[in-house]
Formats: sequence, structure tokens, C-alpha cells
Amino acid sequence: MNKPMRRVAVFCGLLILALLVRVNWVQFVQADDLQNHEDNRRVAIERYAHPRGNIIVDGEPITGSVETDDTDFTYKRTWTDGEMWAPVTGYASQRYGTTLLEGVNDSILTGDDDRLFFNRTIDMLTGEDQRGGNVVTTLDADAQRAAFEGLGDNKGAVVAIDPRTGEILALVSTPSYDPSTFAGNSTDDDEAWAALQPDNNPDDPMLNRALRETYPPGSTFKIVTAAAALENGLVDDVNEETEYEDPYILPDTADVELPNQIPNVCEDASIREAIRWSCNSVFAGLSNDLGNETMIEAAESFGYNEEPFIPVRATASSYPEDNRPQNAQAGIGQASNRATPLQMAMVAAAVANNGSLMRPYMVDQLVAPNLNVVEQHEPDEMSRPMSSDTARQLQDAMEYMVEESSIDTGSVEGATIGGKTGTAQHGENNEELPYAWFISYAMTDEGSPVAVAVVVEDGSDERDQISGSGLAAPIAIDVIEAVLEGENAG
Repeated sequence: MNKPMRRVAVFCGLLILALLVRVNWVQFVQADDLQNHEDNRRVAIERYAHPRGNIIVDGEPITGSVETDDTDFTYKRTWTDGEMWAPVTGYASQRYGTTLLEGVNDSILTGDDDRLFFNRTIDMLTGEDQRGGNVVTTLDADAQRAAFEGLGDNKGAVVAIDPRTGEILALVSTPSYDPSTFAGNSTDDDEAWAALQPDNNPDDPMLNRALRETYPPGSTFKIVTAAAALENGLVDDVNEETEYEDPYILPDTADVELPNQIPNVCEDASIREAIRWSCNSVFAGLSNDLGNETMIEAAESFGYNEEPFIPVRATASSYPEDNRPQNAQAGIGQASNRATPLQMAMVAAAVANNGSLMRPYMVDQLVAPNLNVVEQHEPDEMSRPMSSDTARQLQDAMEYMVEESSIDTGSVEGATIGGKTGTAQHGENNEELPYAWFISYAMTDEGSPVAVAVVVEDGSDERDQISGSGLAAPIAIDVIEAVLEGENAG
């Protein structure tokens, strides 16, 4: 073979080798990614070739599947009380994919999960269509409805947790949306989807405010600051007088005053009285004396600066590195301090559970079509932000706060209510209407079965009508009542 021919042969050999490498790379390395890519239409067609399994609440399905006339998509997803449950289930749309529990558990719901191989094999041998498994949640339908109806037409969110286990009992975000309106593949579905997007709907109903929105937590964060002061020995007990003047002068400023909402009750106030009167001066002083690093550690022990997975991902709450005046204000839940409603429910739950923070979760079991349990969640302790002694002192202070307030707890029987109100500034120089917060728990002889966080964004057009006790607390009390009635009945 002459030299030119030899070069051509070598070149062709290299081309063939490159082709073989590429084919094997696609077949053995990229195959799964390509098969499961969201833009692969075959994935969506296969997803709806069989009825999906269901999401279960209190033993009843809140989802379903109906047969369609579509040539590609045999089945379409349906929901019961879609608006109420959308912040939990998310959506499963032939056109727009899946989110939240529908997305995280897609392989179980479609029946494609490797753990359902035996079921698929049996179905194939017996000639049955493939069936999806079920997702059994920890949600309490009565608590969810109480939260959803309590928020009504307001923008806001509610999260309720069983402090003893971390089970999420209610998770509501309003305004919400009905995922049934765009579950299919038609022009109507496209129009319904477009109408829900932020460009067309400024209320952004598809934003999950319970998990994905962070707010300044306002005075509800003072519970974290109080826990940090007690745990670090800055204050020995909640009845000890502090030494903070009213108004408090922010450190490293030109005598910038931080006033209190109620005059003449906060100077040198104890933590117990400071929680009752929501004294900015006391908690800003405590935060400043503890320092930024200690406050970050305290916040992180409650779950700040970390994305929780429940198993749906939630946005991380933030207590950042800051200078002294900013850190003092972050200690009262302002400045750069941002928290999700889930995070503040975790704060209340840790106090109610004697200092132990259980990892929050809302899926108890994954179940195969033949009802065999594929996966069982076991509660586990996420952290211990405070000692049991500190927790009991804060319980005393939070129960004292509710007892001395105008909050009506008359509908709750057989339990003591502890809580902390908050009114968080909104917008530059607080130009927007403030947020109303309330975090709370119920305590019974058997411990605390429920802790709740409520935030209301726009409860009133009049600034002086917005308060945690007036807007958020009644919703929390209704949720607590619903949970306790279920406990007593069950």
C-alpha cells in the first residue's frame, strides 16, 4: 500500500473508531439521561400511558386519573380540592411536567420505580396494565382545610407540624391554583397555564409561600434570640431583669434609636416580659451582646442557612454575616433576617418538644400497587437547639404571652396554648403594608401534638389594623383546634 492510501486508511479507521466510541457513549452513558429528559416526548407519553398511583391523606386519595380521547396520552391526572392541596401535591401535566410530591415521587406514581420491578413482572405475566404505587402523606385533612379557609382571599401561608415526630400536618399557600386546569395537552390547558404565570397574574398563585418564599420573621424570631441568650449564659432565666434602655441605641451608629411599640414597659425587662410586650430594645440588645457569630450558630441550630427536603425542597432561611447594627436588628427578625413559614414552624416545634427539633417530613410511606410498603419514613432528630430547661422556660414565657393577650383561645379544650406574635416590616422604610405573623403550639398532658406558623401578607388595607394577634393568631387557633379534635377522636 502506497503512502497516500495508507494515510486514507488510517484516517478512515480513526473515523470508525470515533463513531464506535460515540455510539457506546450514547448507548451506555447517556441513555438514561436521554430517556428521562423532560424534552423527550416519549417520556411524557409513557408517563400517562397508565393510571398514576395516588397521593393519600387520612387514608383517602386526593388525586385520581381519568381516561382521555387523546391519541398520545391515554390518561390525565385529576385532583380533589385541587386549590387546597396544590401546595402539597404540585401538578402533573402532560405539557408542563411535574412538581412537588407529584414530581419527587414520579417513579413510584407511574410504577417505573426499580423497587416495583416485581409488581411490573407479575402484571406482565397476568396480562394486567402497569399500575402506579401510592404516596401516603402525614397531612391532616381537617387541619389543612382550617388553614386554607382561615387564609381565605388573603395572600399568606400556614405550616403545622407535630413537634414529637416532625410530621407535617398542614401546608397551605394562598392564593393557590387548581392543577386540573392545565393537566392536559390542549389549547385550554396552555391558556390556563399562561394565566397563572407572574407576568399575567401579579399575585403569583403558583409560588409556594410556605416553602419557597422567605419573609422577615419579625418578632417571632425573638424566640430564637431568647434561646441563644439562655443557652449561652447571657441571661440565667426568663424572669431575670436585663439591662437594656428604652429606646435602644443601635451600636456603631450616630445615636440611631430603635423604639418599642408599647411605651414604658420595656426598660430592663425580663425575657418573659419582653416576649409579652415584644420589646425590640431587649432582643436587639441581647443579639448585639451575643454577637453575629453566636447568633448565626443559634439560628442554624434551628435549621437556618440550609435547604430542608421534606422530601420536597424548601428554600433556605437566612441569618447572614453582618455588622453590629444589622445584627442587632436581625435579632428582632428584621434587617437581612429572612425565614420561610416552614422554618418558623420548626422554631415553635423545637420549643414545644422540650428543645428537640425533629426533622420535618410529609411522606410517611411509599406503597406498591399490591399495598406492600416500599419505603417507611422513621422520625429522626434534626438538632437540639436548646436544653430542655431552656425550652420549658420559653414555654412558660410563650404561654404567659398568650394568656395576657387578646387572642381568643376559648375554642381549644384540654390544651395550653403558647405563642409569639410578629409584625414584620415590608419594603424600603416599611413603605409596604407589614406582614402579620404568629407562631404557636398546643401543650397537652401527653406533650405537644401541634406547632403552627402563620404569615398573612395583606390582611388589611389599613396599616394600624395589621397585627399578628388580630390576623394570624385566629388562623393558628383554628388549625390547633382541628388537630386536637382529631387527636381526641382518634
